[in-house]
Amino acid sequence: MADSSKKMQIVFASAECAPFVKTGGLGDVAGSLPAALVRAGAEVIVMVPKYATIKDEYKAQMEHFSDFYVSLGWRNEYCGLEKLEHDGVTYMFIDNERYFARDYPYGFFDDGERFAFFSKAITESLQHLPADFECDILHCNDWQTALAPVFLREFYQGLPLYDRVKTVFSIHNVAFQGQFSDTVMEDILGVAHIPAAASQLRCDACSINYMLGALRYADAITTVSPTYASEIQTPEFGEGLDGVLRERSYALQGILNGIDVAGFDPATDKRIAANYTVEDRSGKAVCKAKLQEELGLEVRDDRPLMVMVTRLTRQKGMDLVMYALDRILAGGVQVAVLGTGDRDYEDGLRYFQDKYPGTMAARIEFDPALSQRMYAAADMFLMPSKFEPCGLSQIIAMRYGTLPIVRETGGLKDTVIPYNEFTGEGTGFSFTNFNGDEMGDAVFRAARLFWDNRDAWNQLVTQAMSQDFSWTRSADKYLDLYFFMHPEIERPVAVVDEPEAVAEPVAAEEPKAEEKPVEAEEKPVEAETAKAEPEVKAEVAPGAEAEVKPAAKPAAKKTATRKTTAKKTTTTTAAASKTTAAKTTTARKRTTAAAKKAAEPEVAPEVKAEIAEAKPAAKAPAKTAAKKATTTAKKVTAAKKTTATKSTAAKATATKAAPKAATKPAVKVKEAAAEPKAKAAVEAKPTAKTTTRKRATTTAKKSTTKAAAAKAEAKPAAVKEEPKPEAKPKPAPKTAPKATAKAEPKVEPAKEPPVSPAAATEKKAPSKKTSVRKATATRKRR
Repeated sequence: MADSSKKMQIVFASAECAPFVKTGGLGDVAGSLPAALVRAGAEVIVMVPKYATIKDEYKAQMEHFSDFYVSLGWRNEYCGLEKLEHDGVTYMFIDNERYFARDYPYGFFDDGERFAFFSKAITESLQHLPADFECDILHCNDWQTALAPVFLREFYQGLPLYDRVKTVFSIHNVAFQGQFSDTVMEDILGVAHIPAAASQLRCDACSINYMLGALRYADAITTVSPTYASEIQTPEFGEGLDGVLRERSYALQGILNGIDVAGFDPATDKRIAANYTVEDRSGKAVCKAKLQEELGLEVRDDRPLMVMVTRLTRQKGMDLVMYALDRILAGGVQVAVLGTGDRDYEDGLRYFQDKYPGTMAARIEFDPALSQRMYAAADMFLMPSKFEPCGLSQIIAMRYGTLPIVRETGGLKDTVIPYNEFTGEGTGFSFTNFNGDEMGDAVFRAARLFWDNRDAWNQLVTQAMSQDFSWTRSADKYLDLYFFMHPEIERPVAVVDEPEAVAEPVAAEEPKAEEKPVEAEEKPVEAETAKAEPEVKAEVAPGAEAEVKPAAKPAAKKTATRKTTAKKTTTTTAAASKTTAAKTTTARKRTTAAAKKAAEPEVAPEVKAEIAEAKPAAKAPAKTAAKKATTTAKKVTAAKKTTATKSTAAKATATKAAPKAATKPAVKVKEAAAEPKAKAAVEAKPTAKTTTRKRATTTAKKSTTKAAAAKAEAKPAAVKEEPKPEAKPKPAPKTAPKATAKAEPKVEPAKEPPVSPAAATEKKAPSKKTSVRKATATRKRR
């Protein structure tokens, strides 16, 4: 049972988190996703190291919540929890000045120890959270928190508080894995004496891999785009972890990142020169002119301005940029680049700035305010990454009406729809291979559209700005995962949607319910027959095949007579079927149920059943005998279902009922699987011998050719004397006179008794109802 009173409670652990500390996309995710989860109804605590670089204004708002010691190898390290409420989210800062009071988050010789402590402090602090907070999901991000799932399972498993905790590990960039010497396993991690942990952390003979541990220990693995989730399972993109990612592909999924649509909104952004909206983009032209002036570029609105805001590394495609930049600048496209990184790329950009003054601008620095102005002012945004897990820059660019030019990889492929010149669809431009010429071609495809077809360009900008990249959509996907791992917790969003989901099936079923009464009004006989129909199908279709083989042996001597008389008996009773069809319908329903109970004692002695049923069949005229035999036929037919022995006795009874029983199924049972047998009955009339051979044993048929004819005479003569035993069924049809009136209009289809399913099923032994004259006719025909 789902617990509606409990909310999903999540601890979100990250080495950086905007607005407190940010070096890349991870900070944006940690700053936006928890807030979206809170808006969706979850309770979230974000755990971040308390770096010295956090602004004092935030430090002043922190309150000391708790402190304890964390064992790390042979050490006991102090850990303080500093609590801060911001934007509806609770932040817990892990305080340890020896590890985190530094000028920059990463890049130190003891990073392995620093973030091993951070991971251990995360797991230890789960028991020091507010009293009403019981962690359901521990969501860890990248290698800096990768050891938390390992510590949780190796050191805390079995404790009541930790048993309910499920772990999720998110890969933001598989290239950064946290590889260190295996000496840290004993000295820092304290897991060298645990063979399972030691073997699963080791990546080679002398190294361990923090991320590898998380991939093997976490309950679920996510990454930041669906395409990237597929790519990292290949050797090209897996960075050596593709094997374990393929092994755990069942636990891996890609969930696309979003952006803070309120923070990145051209209509309200105070950092840009002029605000604008998707409907009125006049402010964008102002932003472009201001930026061109600021960067020393020619202030011209007829030249496309392409910008890059990026780390200057090979991963970001800087090799391609250096290769194609000369061609791009010479072709009349203005370029502005903002970022820092490898020295070679920085120097290269300065060279092109000097070579193309007024057309090229390079800002080798990190300036968030300038980056915002560049997003708003540019016409195109270049992002030719070698690989890109998700990427936020291209999403931000589209939000500001700047069309991205990207390589089709990872999240770039998932977020940018390439322009289709024939349909007009798209939100940017793309190229496939990591090739400088292809990148240059993509840039000039965009530039030519800007120059030659401004209407199509403007439509593309409108489509790009209209995309939904909010965190709300991404948070829903994460919640899907969380609630899948904790099905006992009721999801608030699902409760809101349930009434609509339930209402639709009900509405869909109503027409079906109304259709049934309509059919009943149009076909009263069918409505009455419908209840007995399942039994009829069982008698005709499945039972018929079973009846043939067992009944043929004891009736071998009688087959000759049955062959010839079947045709006459059916024909003679065709007229009688009209008046008795309705009676048969009602009687069949009542007698079937009774026959099921009475079948067992009646059919037990095979011989008695055969003799008792054969006598009246021979004496009674065709019309009256059929009426009397109807109810008995039903009893015996029901008995056929129960035992193989009963099928022998039922054979004789079925013969009598063939003409009359045929009329009733003919009305409704046409739907049953017995239609093929009805066809067989038609063919059986002119060639009774052929049909009988199919149903009777071949040996029995040969031995009963002439002897059966002689017995056919003797049998009816002897049987004529005792018509009374079968007179009892007479009252049964009379008990439903009212049904006759209703049924008669619908009996007309029963004029086809020769082809009815019952006749086809039970035509194996139809001879018992015939008179002496019919038997004589049989001999003459032979």
